[in-house]
Amino acid sequence: MLQIDKEACIGCGVCEENCAFDAIHVVDGVAEVNDNCTLCGSCVEDCEVEALHIDKAEQDETADLSAWSGVWVYAEYRHGRIAPVAFELLGVGRKLADQRQVKLSAVLLGHDFTDEAEQLIAGGADKVYVADEPGLEYFTDDAYGNVLIDLINEHKPEIVLAGATAIGRSFIPRVATSLKTGLTADCTQLAIDPEGGNLLQTRPAWGGNIMATIVCPNYRPQMSTVRPLVMKPLEADSSRKGEIIPVKSAPERIDSRVKVVRSVIEESDQVNLTEADVVVAGGRGLENAEGFALINELAELLDAGVAASRAAVDSGWIPYPHQVGQTGKTVCPKVYICCGISGAIQHLVGMQSSEVIIAINRDPDAPIFSVATYGVVGDLFEILPELIARLRVHSKIN
Repeated sequence: MLQIDKEACIGCGVCEENCAFDAIHVVDGVAEVNDNCTLCGSCVEDCEVEALHIDKAEQDETADLSAWSGVWVYAEYRHGRIAPVAFELLGVGRKLADQRQVKLSAVLLGHDFTDEAEQLIAGGADKVYVADEPGLEYFTDDAYGNVLIDLINEHKPEIVLAGATAIGRSFIPRVATSLKTGLTADCTQLAIDPEGGNLLQTRPAWGGNIMATIVCPNYRPQMSTVRPLVMKPLEADSSRKGEIIPVKSAPERIDSRVKVVRSVIEESDQVNLTEADVVVAGGRGLENAEGFALINELAELLDAGVAASRAAVDSGWIPYPHQVGQTGKTVCPKVYICCGISGAIQHLVGMQSSEVIIAINRDPDAPIFSVATYGVVGDLFEILPELIARLRVHSKIN
C-alpha cells in the first residue's frame, strides 16, 4: 500500500494535484490517501521530499503457493448473451487445466440468466460460479470487481483469465491490484512451463516489434487478459456434466457508486469484421485511397468484410473501424485475403489465427508470406482485376 512519512511531508499539494484517481488529499498540512489509490506510483515520482513510497512487501514472496489451485475464466455476459471470447478462453483454459490436472471453472456475473451456465459447461467448464443479482444487471467496475475479488479470495484459483475487451480491460486491472498480484494484458499465447508449472503469458511488446513471454512466479493468482479471436473454442458438447454453484454477495459489495441509466447498443451499417467469414484487407501497397475501390469490389463479390493495415488507416485512405492489428481489431475469418500488406508483426497479431490466409504482394520476401496459406507474388493492380473478372463470370454462370 501507499505509505506516507508524515514527518517528511511538507503539505505542498503536488501529489494531490497530479493524482488522476482523486486518491490523495492534503489535510491539516499532511497528505492522506483513500481507497481510490491504485498504487500507480506517479505520486511517489512527483514527491520531491520523498515522503511517499509503496510498500510491496504485503504479500510474502515465500508464501505457500500450493494453496492456490485451478483455472478460472471470467465469462463476460452482455446484451443477453455470453461474449464469444469466453468460449475461446474455455478452450485454452481446458488445455491449461488438464496440464495442471486441476478443475476448470467459469465465473458468470449478471442478472436473469437462463441456460448460460449450461452453455459454459458444454464449452468445457467443470464448474460455473453464478452471481445472479439485480445489482449486477449492468456492468460497473466496482460491483463486478468486488464480487470477483471475493470469489478469488475464497476459492484461490492459481490462474484467472479474462477477455481483453472493453469490459475486461476496465475492471480486471482493478481486481489484480486489489489482490496484489500481476496482470499480463492482451496476451496472444498461453502455456504452462513444464519445469516450474508457471503460466507462460506471451504478448506483443515494444510497439509489437517483439513477442514477450511473462511469468508471475511469486504471486497468485496468475492473471491474463486475452485478445478475442486468437484462441480456438472447443466444440460445444451438450452431454458434458458440470457443477453450477450459486453465489450470494453481501449487498454492500454490489452497491456501486456508478448508476447506469441505460445501456444502448450502437447501430452501424459497417460490416462487423469480427463476425465475417471472409475478410479482404488492403495495405500500403494500394498506394492511395482509390486503391480501395478494388478491395471494396472484391469484398462485395465475396460478401466479405473490408479491413486495412494501420499504414492504410494512418494515410487516411479508410476509417479506423476497418483497422486490423495490435491497435485495431482481431479477426479470425475462414478466409483472410491481404493485398499489398507487408506483414509487420503488429498486423499479424490481429489476423494470424485465420483459417486460410491468402497473400498478394510484389515482394517475394515480404513477412506476410511466412503466415500465408497461399501466396501470390505479383502486382495487385494486375491480379485483383483478373480475379474480380473471373468471379463475375462465375457468379453469372451460377
